[in-house]
Amino acid sequence: MTPTRRIARIFRGTPRNLARLAQALARGELVAVPTETVYGLAADALSPRACRRIFRAKGRPNSDPLIVHIHEWRQLELLAEPNAAARRLAAAFWPGPLTLVLRKKPVVPAIVTAGLPSVAVRMPRHPLLRRLLKLCGRPLAAPSANPFGYVSPTTAEHVRLGLGAKIRYILDGGAAPIGLESTIVDVRNPRIPRLLRPGAITREQLEHVLGGRVAVARRSTTTRRGAQLAPGLLKRHYSPHTPVVLHETAAPADWLSARPDEAWLLIMKPKRTTPPTVFWLDARGNLRGVARRLFSQLRKLDAAGYRRIHAELAPGGGLAEAINDRLRRAAAAS
Repeated sequence: MTPTRRIARIFRGTPRNLARLAQALARGELVAVPTETVYGLAADALSPRACRRIFRAKGRPNSDPLIVHIHEWRQLELLAEPNAAARRLAAAFWPGPLTLVLRKKPVVPAIVTAGLPSVAVRMPRHPLLRRLLKLCGRPLAAPSANPFGYVSPTTAEHVRLGLGAKIRYILDGGAAPIGLESTIVDVRNPRIPRLLRPGAITREQLEHVLGGRVAVARRSTTTRRGAQLAPGLLKRHYSPHTPVVLHETAAPADWLSARPDEAWLLIMKPKRTTPPTVFWLDARGNLRGVARRLFSQLRKLDAAGYRRIHAELAPGGGLAEAINDRLRRAAAAS
């Protein structure tokens, strides 16, 4: 008989379960965890062996570094060399969806940083993950808990569908309240901060705290060694299997006459009756609602068997910058 493939078990966030998952992480195992952004695939960040398991489970290239999640400030000082800009941003936004790229210390394994002398660190806000981090007493490396390059998971069930045969433990913390990955800022040089990946913490908010301009990095941020400076910077990423076509605005004439094998994904619910091939992200076009539902809706449409997904870009700046970044990467050619 062919042996039955083990499927990951989903755990509720009880004290007993959290203690069990902390023990699993201490043994070098992987645990999918909820964060306020998306679900992450966590391992002991100071164990090269455990972190290599992340790359194998996801099919992730070693050139793409991991974000390290910490529970308290002293852990940052263990991992990296904080400076004035990092301290100001951390005071304003931690715990929260902000990742800082800093010069690393030797304790951080090379597998975590793609061999680079920098490390990406954040202090998450999700209460279950914070409790787990405290129980572990060690930082956790945790990229998104999905096969590499696919749409990020925002529920425990998304994780089970994507990685359920490759991991054993999933901590269920409900649907991710933000739905987009963290903002990433390069503050290795505190005088020239760079926004590497937009997120819920907007460029305007960063500039307000720092009191000056934050430069926007080029979409490709590959170093001379061929490694990415931070995760989520590849031209094509967060992508469904179904091709995505972007539209600055979706005119009613376009989606009213939509082909039955092509879906339209709008920012806001139309005021008129729509065909069954038209979907939307938020009834009123609220960008927080749009961000929260974007990945979940892309997954649903991808699973529905459409030939193509037409997606409308979000208007304006701020959070729209992050939403459109994910859409453009999802639609990019390989």
